[in-house]
Amino acid sequence: MDRSLAETETQDFRFPYKSRGCIAPYIQMHPHPNDTSKPPVTPFGTVSEEEVRRINRLQQNSFDELYHLFEPPLPEGVPERLEKIVAHGKIKRGDTILDVGSGTGILIPIIRKYKPGRIYGCDLSERMLEQLRKNYSYVKTVKADVRDLKLNEGSIDAVFVNACYPNIVDKKGAFSNISKMMKPEGRIIVSHPLGKAFIVSLKDSVPFPLDEFPEEPEARALFRPFGFEIETFIDEPELYILVGMKSRSGGVEKTGKDSSIPKERRGS
Repeated sequence: MDRSLAETETQDFRFPYKSRGCIAPYIQMHPHPNDTSKPPVTPFGTVSEEEVRRINRLQQNSFDELYHLFEPPLPEGVPERLEKIVAHGKIKRGDTILDVGSGTGILIPIIRKYKPGRIYGCDLSERMLEQLRKNYSYVKTVKADVRDLKLNEGSIDAVFVNACYPNIVDKKGAFSNISKMMKPEGRIIVSHPLGKAFIVSLKDSVPFPLDEFPEEPEARALFRPFGFEIETFIDEPELYILVGMKSRSGGVEKTGKDSSIPKERRGS
């Protein structure tokens, strides 16, 4: 039986990474068979519009209520790992950055050290974004599902998806849109400062199903159709970082958001 949000809040959810990432998409990846030389991958599937809206409403309501738990101080070791995550974005002066699932802005002061030209924060929760604007007024905030975000094509240099990969319901629509908004050779950084095992540990203590972060072979197969080649993959007990670089020719077929079908590309 699902536990209430009030019960969830008592599970010592004292920082962003104990509540963020607890709403899973409904498309789960299959386990590998004994022969792992060519692991099968379940591609990101199409989720109905009704289901996307329903889950997104649940997320919005949840994080509107719990937004105050996302503020510092952070546990020992997490600030240093966040620094490492942002460093993998290889941000240059004047770059345009998108922080997906930005919450109250835990990455923002680290990103700003690199002197980007513009920072966008995208989140489903208005209360989260209100707090982000209070903390960092220079950030351009957008309340939206990232699959519906409307920024100029080829305008983003780096996209951070930190501690919210499991929250994205329509992954196919999301990564298709992210790819479209990114510049060639831009980087997407999918990460969690407590590692992918932490998401597994939450499964019995949160009221929503959880999607796990992909292993490296899965990640390569899942992200390649969107024009991303995996540049860096770190899977440590308390740190997960996946960095994908958008190829010069990479892209996705332009279709409606109900059927955002990736364009097939040759394997590397």
